[in-house]
Amino acid sequence: METKIRKLRKSEEYQEENRKTLQEAGDILKRGGLVAFPTETVYGLGADALNEEAAKKIYAAKGRPSDNPLIVHITNMAALGKIVSQIPDAAKKVAEAYWPGPLTMIFEKTKIVPYGTTGGLETVAVRMPSHPAARAVIDAGGGYIAAPSANTSGRPSPTRAEHVAEDLDGRIEMIVDGGPVEIGVESTILDMTVTPPMILRPGAVTREMLEELIGKVAVDQTLLKADSRTAPKAPGMKYRHYAPKANLVVVEGEVEKVTAWIRETAATKQQEGKRVGIIATEETKESYPDGDVKVAGTRADEATIASSLYGILREFDVDGVDEIYSEAFASGGIGAAVMNRLLKAAGHQVIRIT
Repeated sequence: METKIRKLRKSEEYQEENRKTLQEAGDILKRGGLVAFPTETVYGLGADALNEEAAKKIYAAKGRPSDNPLIVHITNMAALGKIVSQIPDAAKKVAEAYWPGPLTMIFEKTKIVPYGTTGGLETVAVRMPSHPAARAVIDAGGGYIAAPSANTSGRPSPTRAEHVAEDLDGRIEMIVDGGPVEIGVESTILDMTVTPPMILRPGAVTREMLEELIGKVAVDQTLLKADSRTAPKAPGMKYRHYAPKANLVVVEGEVEKVTAWIRETAATKQQEGKRVGIIATEETKESYPDGDVKVAGTRADEATIASSLYGILREFDVDGVDEIYSEAFASGGIGAAVMNRLLKAAGHQVIRIT
């Protein structure tokens, strides 16, 4: 099939054109088709969440395991009441504070949500995005849109429309191009079916932010394990994700020792004829005279690293590097999300420098 790419434009003169684009996207979704669209986190691949056959198309287009649940995207609290059996008081507090936004909550589902959307589970993951284009597409498509990241399963998530086209051109009907996304890593996933609520995937809404609001919040200790045989309650828990084509290794330790180790290793590998990619920061970029060095951002603001990580991994694919070495980052705040994605991309290959 031909994939249409429709660019949203910011100036006033294009508002009618934008409206038609968003309505066209909604029409495709209503008839069971697939549309990729921007959110504040990453680009999502949308289908009618209440149409099991449409949800199956997402799995086929992505090559996604069928037991990996999809997140249902909505735009208002009234919509939530139709797809979940109960809304705990703590969830209401969290929704009031962080919806719309980069947060997904898991609830017990109602019968209206098909198992094809929930990966066979009795629970459903729900998010209310803040991106205006995402909200317009969701409403135009019927109000309940399942939308995992719009990439081939296992690849780095897309933060630009061209990333979506790289992976899914010819597999989906339409890509709504809203430019680069803001946050760059997927939403926080908070399981509200357990006590205390548990983070199943870290994101921009951090554990600290949630605990300030509702008290104790647990973190799933299997989050970073690659060998779980349990059916995942949330997207990305069970499977390798975000991986570049080249082998990626994360190097942990004191920054000076880490940069020295990567610098020496890169020089050795290049002498062997290999092309080495290095993920550095503004603070460390001058430490690497050899290698394909890409600056992820600054340690002073790890949100900058989150927003650029997936794009950098895709750039290394284009560059054709043989191996990639990345510095590790702080694990607090949004750094927890960065490290979660980085370790999954590396298949949990970590070298600790002491």
